Amino acid sequence: MPGREVLPSTLKRSPDKAQRTWEKTHDSAVETYGEGERAHRAAFAAVKHEFEKVGDHWEPKGRKGPSDRQAAGGGPTRRAPTAGGVDANAKKEHLMEVAKKLDVPGRSRMTKPELVKAIEKANNNATRKARGGR
Repeated sequence: MPGREVLPSTLKRSPDKAQRTWEKTHDSAVETYGEGERAHRAAFAAVKHEFEKVGDHWEPKGRKGPSDRQAAGGGPTRRAPTAGGVDANAKKEHLMEVAKKLDVPGRSRMTKPELVKAIEKANNNATRKARGGR
């Protein structure tokens, strides 16, 4: 199935380049692995190298590269927890800016790992709302 037809809603609300990255990688992965979870994981891994999830959409990162431990050394045999699109490798100052944008309460007292988890939670809530959930 072409990537355009299965484009996740968070990417539909994102810049064209993020959409093209996901579609191109997805379509290539489908040729290699077939349609399914593996193709979707590959497509999201490509997006995470240039974009980070902020709320219910993806925004360009200030730098290219992996966003978390899984993206850095992933693959189907090595499973590390992902940060759900949060750029966990970013500096704490950047994470504070994202947390402020998302109005994360208590952010000024959080450690970097706490910020990553709080941003991930805020992103999930924003995505759920955007999809019509509570």
